[in-house]
Amino acid sequence: MKIALLAGYGKLPVFAVKSLQEANRDFIVITFSEEFNQSIETDGIVVYSLSVGQVGKILDILKKENVTDVVFAGKVNKSLLYNNLKLDMKAVKILFSLKDRKDDTIMNAVINELDKMGINVLKQTDVLKSLLAEEDILIGKSPTNKEKEDIEFGFKIAKELGRLDIGQTVVIKNKAVMALEAIEGTDAAIERGLQLAKKGGIVVKVAKPDQDERFDVPTVGVDTLKKIADNKGRLLAVEAGKTFIVDKKECENFAKKNRITLISVQGA
Repeated sequence: MKIALLAGYGKLPVFAVKSLQEANRDFIVITFSEEFNQSIETDGIVVYSLSVGQVGKILDILKKENVTDVVFAGKVNKSLLYNNLKLDMKAVKILFSLKDRKDDTIMNAVINELDKMGINVLKQTDVLKSLLAEEDILIGKSPTNKEKEDIEFGFKIAKELGRLDIGQTVVIKNKAVMALEAIEGTDAAIERGLQLAKKGGIVVKVAKPDQDERFDVPTVGVDTLKKIADNKGRLLAVEAGKTFIVDKKECENFAKKNRITLISVQGA
């Protein structure tokens, strides 16, 4: 069994490489040049660096390398589709066959192409299970009753946003929605929402109701907390058992130092 790690941006690919190495798995890495994380340690690993628009070439490499399984790690910025990204004929054919350009629609079309080749797509949680947020995480000051109400309110809004396959993050203050995540991504939504909240806004990030764990498991890390701190946010709530927390110890140290609460909450 040979695995191909398809690496987008962020730190998840770094942890995926380490996990595959520790498990002594036979694998290659395909990085996307627009999103490549320079901190990925690739010594002794076969690495291909391609554009995300070179779908045909990616499929050819998987066939040449006799890949049987694929795992996605890291985000691929969907806004690239609107920034003059060069697409090969295979990518164009896939995009024009889509009913819409929602994240799930695009990813399921790609997975369908892999399925035609007999290639299995692993769940991200199969490789990165250790990063999942445990139940009852509480770092920092306990939320007030008012903040608990905002978390509960934000959780419901975020779930509905996810059900519509628009985003997974909301910013709340006093049971009012400051921002909803869309194509701009989590960090930009947090910044916009917390600037509108002025001070003390709450960020809630959850999984979609029908989250496909083969791609795009919601993820937070120190960069998320920094964005909250820089914009005078107060609290980050994530869904327990459904969200990756990258660099947990570093997150804990940063949250405590900057007086930010990081809490995990159970889904309904």
